Amino acid sequence: MTDDRPGNRPRRRSRERSRRPNRTRERPVPTDRESPVGAPVIRGDESITGPHARDAVQFDPDDPESLAEAATAVREFADETSASEDNLYMLRGAAACAALVRGEGSYKAAAERAGGDATVAFIRKWARVHDLPRPVRRQVALGHIAPTAAKHIARVDGESRLLLAWATLDGNLTVRDVRNAASAINDDTPIDQALADVGVSLGRLDITLPTDIYRDLRRQASLENVAPDDLIAEALDTFLE
Repeated sequence: MTDDRPGNRPRRRSRERSRRPNRTRERPVPTDRESPVGAPVIRGDESITGPHARDAVQFDPDDPESLAEAATAVREFADETSASEDNLYMLRGAAACAALVRGEGSYKAAAERAGGDATVAFIRKWARVHDLPRPVRRQVALGHIAPTAAKHIARVDGESRLLLAWATLDGNLTVRDVRNAASAINDDTPIDQALADVGVSLGRLDITLPTDIYRDLRRQASLENVAPDDLIAEALDTFLE
């Protein structure tokens, strides 16, 4: 039988020193696209799109022929986007928008090249979606974040866009909620307050653990007189370093 008296437990490093519930240390986390503009990183991932990955189109802003294809894709996307709910189709349109902007040098020139219903505002919004970091674009491709919500997430800069994206998932936010939160953040409202206003507590996450891990987590937290959240946060902090 295990004796849980403090004097008989294995020596552990002090939680007072190791726990950092209010850490100020920051890790560099990408908040923008890192892969080349127009590359089908998500659309070409078979784990997400299956056999459709082989048909993913790459728009190369430095290739005149590919740029012409992008212009056509943008024009068709602008004409049909309101009738389409296909997440991958929208990501393809976003890629075409971004490549066309890069190739033409400006949103105005891209809109003029595409023609049709492709306005400067339309191209800007979708090009920003293409520039979202890969983890967020992945959730869009999987259908967990609506492309229309992604447009508002892309309006936010820096770490806040990641936090808004994860809050969208964890808080089941509507597109209107995301739009309101993004507008508030861009008006200099602290992100925790902006999310609280749409019913989300920043950092709150419901998780399900295997029974044995849940049992041992609760036991250890009780022995050390700390909240289970603190033990989980420390373990994840070490794992994610």
